Amino acid sequence: MPRSWLITGYAMSAVGAMLFATKGVVVKLTYAHDVSVLALLALRMLLSTPVFVAVGIVEWRRRPVHERPGAKAIAAAAAVGMIGYHLSSWLDFEGLARLDAQSERLMLFTYPFLVILFGRLIFKRPFAPHAVLGALMSYAGIAAMFGGAPARLTDSALTGAAFVLTAAVSFALYQLFARELIVKCGAALFTAIAMSAAGLSLLAQFFLTHPVSELAVEASAWPLILTLALFATVVPAFLMSAGTARIGAQANAIIATLSPTVTILLAVMLLGEPFGWPEALGTVLVLSGVGLFMLVDAARTRRAAISAPPSPAAPPPSPGSSPPAR
Repeated sequence: MPRSWLITGYAMSAVGAMLFATKGVVVKLTYAHDVSVLALLALRMLLSTPVFVAVGIVEWRRRPVHERPGAKAIAAAAAVGMIGYHLSSWLDFEGLARLDAQSERLMLFTYPFLVILFGRLIFKRPFAPHAVLGALMSYAGIAAMFGGAPARLTDSALTGAAFVLTAAVSFALYQLFARELIVKCGAALFTAIAMSAAGLSLLAQFFLTHPVSELAVEASAWPLILTLALFATVVPAFLMSAGTARIGAQANAIIATLSPTVTILLAVMLLGEPFGWPEALGTVLVLSGVGLFMLVDAARTRRAAISAPPSPAAPPPSPGSSPPAR
C-alpha cells in the first residue's frame, strides 16, 4: 500500500473528526438567533438528507442484484438509523440548549463504554478489564467537571446533562445493533439508509408538531445552519468513511479522539466558556479513559487478526470503531 495512500487516509480522518467537533459550538451559536431545537434539526435534515438519499441511490444501482440487501435488512437499517440519528440527535440538541458545549462533547464521547455495558446486558458479552478502567476514568472526569465547578449544578444544566447522557445511551444502542447490518449492507449503503430514514422521520416529527413558519429563521442564521448541515454533517461523514477505507476503523477511531479537544478550544474562543482546573482535569480523565480503551482494544484486535486463520468475511467493527456522525 503506497505511503501517500495512508497519509491521505490519516488526513481525511483528522479533518473529518475536527469538522464533527464543530457541531456543538455551531448549534450553540445558532440558538442565539432564536431558532428552536426541532426547527434547527429540521433545517439540518432538509439540507443534508437529499445528499444521503442520492448516495444511497448511486450505491444501490452500482451493485449487482444478488449483492443488494433484502427488505428485512433495509427496514432494520432504517429503524436503527432512527435510533442513532433521530432520537439521539434530538436528545443531544435538547441537551445543548441547556448545557455548555464542552460538557456535551465529553459526555457523548463516553458512548463506547455504554456499548460494552449493553453488550453485556443484551448479548451476555464479557466485560474487558481495560474497558472497565477506561469507563471509571472517563466518568470520574465528568464528575470532576461538575463537582469542581458548583456553578454548573443548575437545574437547567443537570437537565441538559440528562438529555446528553440519554443521547449517548441511544447512540450506543445504535452502534450495538448496527454492527451486523453494516456487514450485510456495506458501510456506505447502510449510512445512506440510516441517515435518510432519520432525516425523514425527524422532518415528519417537526411538521406534525410545529408550524412551518418556524422554519423562517433570520437571514443571519443561515450561514450557521449551512455550516451545520454540510460541514458538520455531510462532509465529515464522507471524509471519515473514506479515511476508514484507507487506514482501518481502529486507527480512525483513535484519530477521532481529536474531536473533544477541538470542541473545547472552539467553545472557549467563540462562546467564551470557562476553562479552569475542573475542565482541564475532566478533559484529561475523559480523553485518557477513552484513549486507553481505544489503544488496548486496537492492540487486542491486531493480535486476534494475526493469530486467527484467514476468513472470507470481515468481522464486524469493535464497539469503539465507528465515531458518531453527529
